[in-house]
Amino acid sequence: MAHILITSGDVSVMVDLNDTSTAAQMLAATPFESSVNTWGEEVYFETPLTAKVEKDSRAEVRVGDVAYWPPGKALCIFFGPTPASKGSEPRAAGPVTVIGRVVGNAKLFGKLHDGDGIRVSSQQVVAK
Repeated sequence: MAHILITSGDVSVMVDLNDTSTAAQMLAATPFESSVNTWGEEVYFETPLTAKVEKDSRAEVRVGDVAYWPPGKALCIFFGPTPASKGSEPRAAGPVTVIGRVVGNAKLFGKLHDGDGIRVSSQQVVAK
């Protein structure tokens, strides 16, 4: 399994990537830096990646999901309800391709603010 590390200020979180084509493309695009945007309890930011919606894309996601939103070329991290939510579960603005899951506490992204710098890099995990 491949991993990326997302870092902004004192927040540093590893993401386990899944086997989607978009996840592989995101890994290949690392490292890169961007600026944080917030939308309810979602952090998103522009990436250098241009990918199409995959067949299993959806708007309904779970807390801890990390997804790619093609219209904004954005990586999205969900840690609670968004303005599009109908309850306590997060909902994306439109169909997203889930590319992985946060390892640990996704709520840490609640510390981030619009305009904060953010960095995405590949992360090697050594088996013990």
